[in-house]
Amino acid sequence: MKKLLTLGAALLSITFSASAQQIASCCAKPAGNLSASATEAFAMLAADKDFSGGHDAPLPFVFTGEGKDITFKTPDGATGRGYEIKSATPSNKYLFVIHEWWGLNDYIKKEAATFAKELPGVNVIAVDLYDGKVATTPEEAGKYMGEVKTERAVSILKGAQLYAGPKAQFASIGWCFGGGWSLQQALLGGKQTVGCVMYYGMPEKDVAKLKTLNSDVLGIFASQDKWINPEVVSQFKKDMAAAGKKVTVYSYDADHAFANPSNPKFNKEFAAKAHSQALAYLRTKFKVKAS
Repeated sequence: MKKLLTLGAALLSITFSASAQQIASCCAKPAGNLSASATEAFAMLAADKDFSGGHDAPLPFVFTGEGKDITFKTPDGATGRGYEIKSATPSNKYLFVIHEWWGLNDYIKKEAATFAKELPGVNVIAVDLYDGKVATTPEEAGKYMGEVKTERAVSILKGAQLYAGPKAQFASIGWCFGGGWSLQQALLGGKQTVGCVMYYGMPEKDVAKLKTLNSDVLGIFASQDKWINPEVVSQFKKDMAAAGKKVTVYSYDADHAFANPSNPKFNKEFAAKAHSQALAYLRTKFKVKAS
């Protein structure tokens, strides 16, 4: 397995869009309405020293705001985890927040709470795709991201959807690792999906799957990103057009993870602007007025 990951990382550095899909396809079968190639190819970046070296360990932080840890049943017979901030008024609107490669840490809980405050009438659930594991070092983060199994992650997301209920409206947002999974959540949500925001995450490459999207997509990317680079983004736009779906792309002259305060390439100005764009999009999708 170690040799396979090393080979994957080397090929990714040469040409990401074509080679990564071939590598991941040999390692896992697609689960449900999800492309294993898209998500697991990105997970292979765990073996890329340049990728892991570009992420400083997050500073210690404890979030003490409103919200609670929750568990829910998953279709595979296990239990999923999340952090929920319920709307002050009963609502069937749900925003799923999907963490970066660090896991569901207190920074993500704070981000979820921020969106809950900015989107009154919307329930917010930060979904844990690491099953309770939280990384504090790049080495741990790479290990946990590389261990994510497509079938389990799909089951967790479906469990969160079942928790929200059959009448719920779904939108999702995620960064990095979570950016790709935000798009997959939109695919898995079917007709209940009303919106999707993905920050510099791996796009879905299967046009047939993209055709099943029930909403448009807002993509926020970085032109200096070595992995989700302009070529990958350009292909995503072409694939969405071929699928007959709308994607709005904002590209910043920044590096990967520019919106993460713990990242050495963090850009406060761009992060604030991107957040405003994501918030405006979500307010439109959930029909929420600015407070």
